[in-house]
Amino acid sequence: MLRRLSIIAATTVLAVVSPLTHAATADGGEPLNDSRSLPAAYGALGANFNQNLDALDYRELAESGTRWVRGFFPMPATDQGDPAAHFAIKTINEAGGRGYDTILSLKWPYNQKSFPAPGSAAMTAELARLDRVLPTVLNKVDILTIGNEPFIESLPAERDERLNVFYETVAKHVIDYRREHCGADCGTTLYMGALNRLDLADRRTPAAARWMRFVRQTPEIQGVDIHPHIPSKAAAQAFLDYILPKMRPEQTYLVTEFSLVHYWKKHLTDTVSAEFAQRYGFAQDAKVWEVIKAAIDKPFSAEQWDDFLTGSTWFMEQADFLRQQMALYRGTGRLGVATYGFKQDDLMVQNFGPDKDPWLLNSVYVPYTVERRDNGLSAPNYWLKDFKALAAQ
Repeated sequence: MLRRLSIIAATTVLAVVSPLTHAATADGGEPLNDSRSLPAAYGALGANFNQNLDALDYRELAESGTRWVRGFFPMPATDQGDPAAHFAIKTINEAGGRGYDTILSLKWPYNQKSFPAPGSAAMTAELARLDRVLPTVLNKVDILTIGNEPFIESLPAERDERLNVFYETVAKHVIDYRREHCGADCGTTLYMGALNRLDLADRRTPAAARWMRFVRQTPEIQGVDIHPHIPSKAAAQAFLDYILPKMRPEQTYLVTEFSLVHYWKKHLTDTVSAEFAQRYGFAQDAKVWEVIKAAIDKPFSAEQWDDFLTGSTWFMEQADFLRQQMALYRGTGRLGVATYGFKQDDLMVQNFGPDKDPWLLNSVYVPYTVERRDNGLSAPNYWLKDFKALAAQ
């Protein structure tokens, strides 16, 4: 099925052009004149900051070679003041002004309370928040994703048609607002996002199927976002097998988060290599999580961190992760943009232990586990070389 869809993509999807203007410099300074049109299936690799767009450093972006920046905006923050002044929207718009291509996901955290019913005062308030946010991002960000991780950011009991009704309501509101205020040539493309753990049969629910029907049946939606945080490289295929047959042939997909975090977590209680333990003064039975905790408490040198990773069989067995995953996504001919975790943040290191999800191993830059460089930049992680090569393709 995927091979047939790739052929379709080559003849139809790649002919769909988005009128984006691109201008970025090598050092994050004044933008250069570098205008070009990109097809809907860009196949690009970008930098994902999630909630930490305030950690963006243009020198690190330039070093990595990426032209794409992604983060999310939590919709409740709209009640705290002008959304244009919020660091997430302010930073993403500044990046766009510097010539970077941008993706912003709108995040609705309903994991602590019920979805508002259509027509209720709570829904009216939610749509009013959208009316304050949309003017600050439409025709400014290149891609707006409606939802961040809806099947996680909701009450487990409401991951049914109630979830669908809520997100369909806000999506239709975004579509109507864009039509009325941004016009037919609006420079912001819409996606629905994002689906998680489609490698697990119990996540391929009637609500997930309805999500995909809405994507397929809504002409204004370019496609769907997926977040393959997976226990093995092979598990990503299940995401593609699920979404691609359910979309229109000209639609594309985003992968704004992906990682091996579930694989890394299984190895936190492994014993570190004897050679590493002896060289750096750890006990011979020291566990992986204990070494990471030591790096958090007192950041390692770049050499010590590299020795830790490259001396770990469990890590090196997955050393081709970025290359393999990007080849898989690009091979469909329908990848819009993939963005990968760019920089460690404080939430990744708080209360670190054997039960903590080790997101920090994914990052392209590692400011919390490795000493900063003399120029003030965060130290690069193992992934930078492959990330840079893939971003340039």
